Amino acid sequence: MIISVIGSSQPKSEEHIRLAEEVGRELASRGITLVCGGMTGLMEAACRGAKSAGGITIGVLPGRSPREANAYVDIPIITGMGYTRNVIVVSTGRAVIAIGGAYGTLSEIGFALGYDIPVVGLKTWPLTETGEGLPLDRLVLALDPVDAVNKAIEAAERRGDD
Repeated sequence: MIISVIGSSQPKSEEHIRLAEEVGRELASRGITLVCGGMTGLMEAACRGAKSAGGITIGVLPGRSPREANAYVDIPIITGMGYTRNVIVVSTGRAVIAIGGAYGTLSEIGFALGYDIPVVGLKTWPLTETGEGLPLDRLVLALDPVDAVNKAIEAAERRGDD
């Protein structure tokens, strides 16, 4: 199973960095591959956590060089697509865990929800409803990293092979 982890390259909080690292470690300890944007900040923290538990990490990079990847990315995917690569990041995972985040993270949450990919939020954007009255029941809030991983796995398994 692959689960996407999304979050800012320039986190505003040490707490978010700690949470991302714990999420990465928890995913890897359960044999789950982590995919993210492959850059710095929360993406790097999640990859570092995954690698500390022997996990596999995929980084979907915005530019044209594998050198953009953080040191904890095993498989760099070079896109040359800039932020458009966000669609690939969320589409690769069976579920998404969003931690903190800036506008890039918000766009990834939007893409995931638009593609019916479940999103688990951990101290991320507080989305409660949409302007069109669309349900946000696929955006589930988590209390901590273990809860986030549990909820992401459950959501991914419910998706089946669609």
